[in-house]
Order: sequence, then C-alpha cells, then structure tokens
Amino acid sequence: MSSFWSNYIIIITLLNIFGCLWLIKWASKKRAGEANEGDVTGHVWDENLEELNNPLPRWWLWLFYITIAFSLIYFFFYPGLGNVKGNFGWSQVDQYEQEVAQANKEYGPLFAKYAATPITELAKDKKANEIGQRLFLTYCSTCHGSDAKGARGFPNLTDKDWLYGGSPEAIKTTIMNGRNGMMPAMGAALGGDKGIDEVANYVMSLSGRKVDESKAAAGKARFEMMCAACHLASGKGNQALGAANLTDNIWLYGGSAGVIKQTITNGRSGKMPAHKNFLGEDKSHLLAAYIYSLSN
Repeated sequence: MSSFWSNYIIIITLLNIFGCLWLIKWASKKRAGEANEGDVTGHVWDENLEELNNPLPRWWLWLFYITIAFSLIYFFFYPGLGNVKGNFGWSQVDQYEQEVAQANKEYGPLFAKYAATPITELAKDKKANEIGQRLFLTYCSTCHGSDAKGARGFPNLTDKDWLYGGSPEAIKTTIMNGRNGMMPAMGAALGGDKGIDEVANYVMSLSGRKVDESKAAAGKARFEMMCAACHLASGKGNQALGAANLTDNIWLYGGSAGVIKQTITNGRSGKMPAHKNFLGEDKSHLLAAYIYSLSN
C-alpha cells in the first residue's frame, strides 16, 4: 500500500474514533433549560402521557468508552492503521501460513499415503472418495455444482464427455495446471448470417438432429474449411486442443439453434483455474481419483 493511502486510512480511522468520543461527550452534557434527571421534560402525548428525563445508565455509557479504549489498544498491538504493523507484528498471512504448516504436518502423511496409490485403484477406495468429495465440495462445487453435473459453461464431470481427456492423468493435469479454452469468433469469417446459419445446421446434423438438408450441405463445405482444423473433419473434436466433440449432442453452453449460432458468431472463452499452488500434488491426486470415480 502506498504511503498516501496508508496515511489516508490512518487519518480517517482516528478521526472516526475520536469523533465518536466527542459525540458521546457532547450528547452527555446537560443543556441550558433541560429538565433535571427524573423530572418531566414537558413533552406530553395522548393528554396525560408525559416524558421523563431518564438518561441511559452510567454503565451503558461506560461501555461506549470501553469500546473506544479497546479500539486504540487493538491498533497499538495489531495491524489496522494503514501500513502500521502493530507492536506484536501479527499478520493474517503469517497466521494462515502457520495454520497451513500445522495442517500439513498433521494430515500430510495421510495424503502422501494416498498419493502413492494409482488413481484407478484409489477411485475404488470408499474412504479416499469421501475425502476427495470434501475437497471437491470445497474447491470445485461453486462451478461444477455439488453433484458435479455442471452448469452452462461448466462441464458435467459425471458423464464420459471430456474436452481435454478423461484419463486419470489428464484429469489430474487439468486440476493442477488448469485449462484455458478458446473458441474464436467466426461470424465475419463465415460471411455473416447466411454462412453462420448454414454451419449451424451442419453442426446440428452431426448429432443426428433434424435440420435443413440444403443448408447443412452448404455448411459442410464451410465447416471443413473453417472449423475442421480444431474439431476435425468428422466433428469429433480434438482433446489436445480442448475442441469439443460435436457429434454427441452434449453442449457446454447450450444446444439450441440460437445458442449454437451465438457460439459460432461470437466465440467462447472459458478458464479452469490451476489448483496446484494451494492444493499441491498429493491432494490433487486424491481429488482426481474422486472425479474419475464419478464417470467410471
């Protein structure tokens, strides 16, 4: 953090603390003409309902003072005022690293034992899968769902359809290193709406869907020229590139004619983040075994 923003935070924080102190002192002072404690203030409602001047108990007032004192003591010992680190030198990063080191010391041998077992065998181990499932729910369910069946733009991990391969090694590589999927926008290259419509019809025909045969025939030539480099001439895709299989009627972003045309026109971009830096190889191995078990 720059010194400017550090000083800005310090000034704003201290002004707020001492502002609260001033406000309490100001609100506690007796005003000229104010009724004595316990006397009627002069406010009357519903003919005979009168307001008495009964201030808050002193112990309640002192709670505010104690809170202010606590905040100043806290900022003396712990970070909170810009770049000031506090007298104890504590930081959330150090705390996190200590907790991770303690967890690795306690649970590391368990994960290391599982890491020595091949993924195909580990996938059959009920206890290992329970641990793998907890890792999945913690790190993967936000995108892929708690049931691992995915959502629009996030693959279903329970079927046999894999963009980059469903072998144990490929799954583990995906978890550790992540993936960057890119479908380029082809609308202009295909000559606009007519070319897009023709290719969309041909793509849909690859999975046996009813289409306009004349448009599909015209779209085949365009497909072989513009799309086959990634999806292959057969349309079965290329896992080395993450190019989808277009013949199985499984669609990552939706398989309606409109959505397919949108994909062709504007392209798609997807990112699977790398997990190796915070999971490590042993946990990734166990997680890969659980994911492998979902479709095997």
